[in-house]
Amino acid sequence: MSETVTGVIAARDVAADRRRGGELRVLLGPKTVGSTSGFMGVAALAPGERIAEHYHPYSEEFLYVARGAVTVDLDDEPVPLAAGEALFVPRLVRHRLRNTGDEPAEVVFHLGPLAPRPELGHVDTEVAQQRGPS
Repeated sequence: MSETVTGVIAARDVAADRRRGGELRVLLGPKTVGSTSGFMGVAALAPGERIAEHYHPYSEEFLYVARGAVTVDLDDEPVPLAAGEALFVPRLVRHRLRNTGDEPAEVVFHLGPLAPRPELGHVDTEVAQQRGPS
């Protein structure tokens, strides 16, 4: 996308990315609205599901639990979060998200600044769990 646009982006209209576990949807980013400073989205995790450990060489990450409960492992230190709580993840810190509750969890995330190129923005440090049949 070469121009910046303003408008409503609904999670239901964005295809889920399941490569790293859970369902990740980037709602506001370079591809959807032409943002240049970062991107924002939502992660949905079923009970027991997780997003594989990774880190961001260029970006800080801001997490807000909108529903449910998760544990975020920061460099192997577990940090439990409940609905209504937020967490800052500094750049270069390894982290994974795990739904440790009994109900689905929804986490809003924002990362910034953007990496120089998308493929440089995310470094996987473990293999994602594959979701079983529904």
